[in-house]
Amino acid sequence: MPLRENVFWRYAMEKETCLIVGLGNPGLQYAHTRHNVGFEVTDVLARRLGVSLTRKKCSGLLAETALEGRRLVICQPQTYMNLSGQCVAELLQWYKCPLENLLVIYDDIDLPLGRLRMRKAGSAGTHNGMRSILANTPGQGFPRIRVGVGAKPEGWDLADWVLSRYQLREEQDAMTQAFALAADCAEDWVKNGAEHAMQSYNGK
Repeated sequence: MPLRENVFWRYAMEKETCLIVGLGNPGLQYAHTRHNVGFEVTDVLARRLGVSLTRKKCSGLLAETALEGRRLVICQPQTYMNLSGQCVAELLQWYKCPLENLLVIYDDIDLPLGRLRMRKAGSAGTHNGMRSILANTPGQGFPRIRVGVGAKPEGWDLADWVLSRYQLREEQDAMTQAFALAADCAEDWVKNGAEHAMQSYNGK
């Protein structure tokens, strides 16, 4: 690596670390389901930043890079959704990262399909992945981006709904746009902070 790149990387490593964790379930059988929104968004973000989520560490697949002079760690937990907190706790400990520097991205059945909502803190609601994270972290004071996947249709079991795929072309197009917007929001959070990202992307 050229000297200038070495100097830049060392400078970035001395700065704060930001963790972006996208929730989902590993395995081809769960790929592109509604519950895997977090994986979809972090895939978009990783491609955009020119990194690959291939490093196995802290019970997840990771990519490390630098953004705005900060070390940025992008992660997809490999513990399955209900145990996501195990991975997040390991990440926070390994990277000595304060809780407020953690951003979690996940699906929300209470938001309309493709709608974004960012908050700086809060409860887990009905999301099992977030329940696991809150059970394994010292508080609720970390930002999260929720991406709407639409309400469960009448007669559907909730588990069947969140593990279903987007059948209509209109749904697929809306979610592709939502994944890109959520990745934009995550980048904005790293660069400008939660308040700026909330003002710029909430409701989109």
